[in-house]
Amino acid sequence: ERVTKRNWIRVTTLGGFREVGRSCLLVETPKSKVVIDCGVNVGASNNNAFPILHAKEFDLNEIDGVIISHPHLDHMGFVPFLYKFGYTGPTYCTPPTRDVFTLLCLDYIDVLQRNGIEPPYNAKDVKNAVKHMITLEYGEVSDIAPDVRLTLQNAGHLLGSSLVHLHIGEGLHNIVWAIDMKYDRTALFDPAFTNFQRVETLIIESTYGGPGDVMPPRRDAEAQLMELVNKTMERDGQVLIPSFAVGRGQEVMAILAKNEFEYPVFIDGMIWDATGIHTAYPEYLSRELQSMIFNNNNPFKKDIFKRVASPADREKVYNEKPCVIVSTSGSLVGGPAIEYLRNLCENENNTLIFVGYQFEGTLGRRIQKGWKEVPATNENGKTIMLPLNMEVATVDGLSGHSDINQLIGFIRRLRSRPSKVIVGHGEERKCINLARTVYKIFRIETVAPRNLETLRLV
Repeated sequence: ERVTKRNWIRVTTLGGFREVGRSCLLVETPKSKVVIDCGVNVGASNNNAFPILHAKEFDLNEIDGVIISHPHLDHMGFVPFLYKFGYTGPTYCTPPTRDVFTLLCLDYIDVLQRNGIEPPYNAKDVKNAVKHMITLEYGEVSDIAPDVRLTLQNAGHLLGSSLVHLHIGEGLHNIVWAIDMKYDRTALFDPAFTNFQRVETLIIESTYGGPGDVMPPRRDAEAQLMELVNKTMERDGQVLIPSFAVGRGQEVMAILAKNEFEYPVFIDGMIWDATGIHTAYPEYLSRELQSMIFNNNNPFKKDIFKRVASPADREKVYNEKPCVIVSTSGSLVGGPAIEYLRNLCENENNTLIFVGYQFEGTLGRRIQKGWKEVPATNENGKTIMLPLNMEVATVDGLSGHSDINQLIGFIRRLRSRPSKVIVGHGEERKCINLARTVYKIFRIETVAPRNLETLRLV
């Protein structure tokens, strides 16, 4: 199709570029304006916590549709805010994304309030957002704007997570949003979809896009996790695994079940409810897990898994030795995991295992960097520091993100080779490194824009 003045496409980066968190992109054509993702940065406490919606290109009244790639707060946690301030259009996502969205947004409000922070929206705004959601299955094509056609495909990252494919105009241009995605088989999902008929512009994550970001094979990561857990059990200790409610918690459960672990595993926070949603949507899980669930061998229903439903239950867990505790939040920014950490940190027989990305500014990231103390509040309401004597370990290979080799492998195996690659969702040096690597290997035009940059694609 001939490109004229009436025939252009541009994207504006509103969050999540040269950083991790608050992902948001505005896609514009002469006829349409579409937003992909609208998240929050859970580790930020200032203006960097939310997408930059005061950009001159962004007008809430002109938005034709919002697309949620997956239900992690850094990708969808600010969507209810749009409805609070007057957006009345549709939001597109998969059915499991809608269900988990509700769960995590309400929990986000609760966590902020318990920490004395005013949430950016309330439960009514969350419900209003859900009322406007239009759910699409993988591979289902939908016209969402005058010249934009949407298809969601498996991203391999999370339950219902999607690669967002936008077909613009009558064959004018095709965009794939691959933030976040996993191009590898995991305990929960099959690898990300690559069979796109056409991709002119690929927008890809760089969370682990540095030259040294090579993860161990999945089987080695699972073996490392089991070794850490079993050694702690042998010394009559307790393992604390801070986990995101959706994805990593279920991944850990599936690994423990597969390895026939026999000690109690206490599930706290929103993980139990999120696990129920996984069971309700087996068609979004790997073919192997689907088969197990349909044959009455659901790994999430093993007797070792015990729900922690109240503070009284939590008090009992402290006396259960040995055991494993899987609890939110994954980055130790709130939730019951903080309470467990304060109660377990001084005992050197216990182990703290990180199994997911630790956002900059969070307690989890600080401990990874070497912090040896944990803040707590005493009976007088004063902040004290508790010694961190427990073993601290990180298991990298369980990430729901692709490492550098998987990112390159994904691009290499795309059915249609893109002519432009835009790199985001990574610390600044990771974005730049991946952009250089992609250009060096494929000789494709590659950029790593900052937030608030506008790029013309056509």
